[in-house]
Amino acid sequence: MKRHFDDELKNLNNNLLRMAIFSEEAIYKSVEALKNRDKNLALKVIEDDKKIDELELLIEEAAINLLALRQPMARDLRFITTGMKINAELERIADLAVNISQNVLELADEPLLKPLIDIPKLTVIARQMVKKSIDAFIERDEKMAQEVILNDCEADKLRDLIQKELTDEYMVKDGTTAPRAIPLLLVARHLERICDHATNIAEDVIYMVRAKVVKHHFEELKNE
Repeated sequence: MKRHFDDELKNLNNNLLRMAIFSEEAIYKSVEALKNRDKNLALKVIEDDKKIDELELLIEEAAINLLALRQPMARDLRFITTGMKINAELERIADLAVNISQNVLELADEPLLKPLIDIPKLTVIARQMVKKSIDAFIERDEKMAQEVILNDCEADKLRDLIQKELTDEYMVKDGTTAPRAIPLLLVARHLERICDHATNIAEDVIYMVRAKVVKHHFEELKNE
């Protein structure tokens, strides 16, 4: 019985890794579509989201069955409940990549308003935060999870910089740029929200490792 339970936990873990890979790929492809104004790639991200939604449901069902049938305790219980939360966060991350792809479709037939410099930088931060949060989950690494949480401030600052430039340097000076500026504003917002979801995953990892809730206690982490 214990061996079957361990196999089920391993399968849950592996499916969560698949979910993370799919979500991170969706981020990358959506911004590549933006950089190249590639409608086909944007549409592929949107279409592939069905596969991610199906996997989310599979993981959720497996986790619920584990809770109902195995009645796990302590560490195993925290692992399963954390896995359910991470599953939901990854699905939302993939949805945000879909949102970015939809913004790409709005811009695909128009020249970009400006060279893309800061949005790719924010994309790198977002992908790194997602990857590191999942690595922290796999390795049960509290320190790595803390690093993800502390990196969220960098993402916020870069989003604010992007928003300020698009608003002050373009839309305020020339209102006709709004149709091309607003989708870029939304892309920056979506990327920052991806970073927020990665932060949520990291917070859940810390709870899983040491049963300590750190949500809304950012200053405590900085002082540790």
